[in-house]
Amino acid sequence: MNQFGKIFKFELKGYLKNKVFIGITIFLVVAIAIAMFIPNVLPLFKSDEGNYDHPKMLIYAENSELALLVEQYFGEAFDGYDVEVWDGTIEDIKAQIVSGDADCAFVLDSVSSYTYYVNNLSMYDVNTAIADSVLQEVYRINAMIQNGLTPEQAGEIMAVQIESTTATLGKDQMQNFFYTYIMIFALYMVILLYGQMVATNVATEKSSRAMELLVTSAKPTNMMFGKVLASCLAGLIQLVAIFGSALLFYNINKSAWKGNEIIQSIFNIPVDLFFYMLIFFVLGFLIYAFLYGAIGSTASKLEDINTSVMPITFLFIIAFFVVMFSMASGSINNVVMQVCSYIPFTSPMAMFTRIAMSTVAWYEIVISVVILVGSVVGIGVLAAKIYRVGVLLYGTRPKLGTIIKTVFKKS
Repeated sequence: MNQFGKIFKFELKGYLKNKVFIGITIFLVVAIAIAMFIPNVLPLFKSDEGNYDHPKMLIYAENSELALLVEQYFGEAFDGYDVEVWDGTIEDIKAQIVSGDADCAFVLDSVSSYTYYVNNLSMYDVNTAIADSVLQEVYRINAMIQNGLTPEQAGEIMAVQIESTTATLGKDQMQNFFYTYIMIFALYMVILLYGQMVATNVATEKSSRAMELLVTSAKPTNMMFGKVLASCLAGLIQLVAIFGSALLFYNINKSAWKGNEIIQSIFNIPVDLFFYMLIFFVLGFLIYAFLYGAIGSTASKLEDINTSVMPITFLFIIAFFVVMFSMASGSINNVVMQVCSYIPFTSPMAMFTRIAMSTVAWYEIVISVVILVGSVVGIGVLAAKIYRVGVLLYGTRPKLGTIIKTVFKKS
């Protein structure tokens, strides 16, 4: 235990003193601070006059009554535009739009037929969709009036509001989508970053002949667990600093973010979901960190690290995309996700996603966690044995058969 403590402290101190580690942490904290203060900063760049010219929208119809009626409804629907009836020609309208004096125009042949004029059509332009909805309402009101109803009666019929209440008996996928995405993405980035660092550190140490003395004097299990747990704690410290600062700056600017449901939902994560996030995050990180450490010890040169860890990286990327595709499709409990929930290399993401976005039986969660914990311990011990063999066999890259034979022989 004394050996483990010394190795753990040494490795953790190395991470916390690493300039890249400190630099990335400070950069992300500052970036989050800027992002959180945006709602309070933007008003400083606005004019004190408060007078902003809205883009102009022109309405044209040969039937002047139709044009005035549509202007009334469009004025309510397009609140970001100054809507006005044009009494010139269609060619004049085109000239207005090309010159920039008007943003767009609707030329009406009838209530149910129009031509939309715009200079450069934006991919985010939804004016025609809004106009279709408004003109459908105008058409129905006119039809009711023609069939004997007064304009007031037709307006009351069209103004009826449908009231509905949604009772969610399980999980609201949209509400929990952001928690899930953040956890999956954070796990993805931390594993790739710190897993690579663990493998690189092991390979770097292997190039030093002093490692022979260290490996022969310290138990490989203590060394491997000390290195991996130190990297895990360093990663958690960095994440606490980043997300803790995000929470702090959000609370400072909380009033400015009112009305933004996405931001509010991210910082109102339920306690039970946060608990599951922490469990699967730590276990998921550990299992991959042990693999990276074991693979790193088999590299004969530092330059071989990227090639050596590629199979592990691909395995994790596949698991990442399985979860992402399932989230995008909305089918969280598909067969692939259910199977992946019990495979140690995919369960940290798959099971957490199912817990966050669907209803999962308690015994399924327990089984998944037990399998994952057992796999972490088993892979950790195996990685320690591979580590001992790998750092002693240098010069040429040890073959897989040689490593397996030596590991089981040592056992």
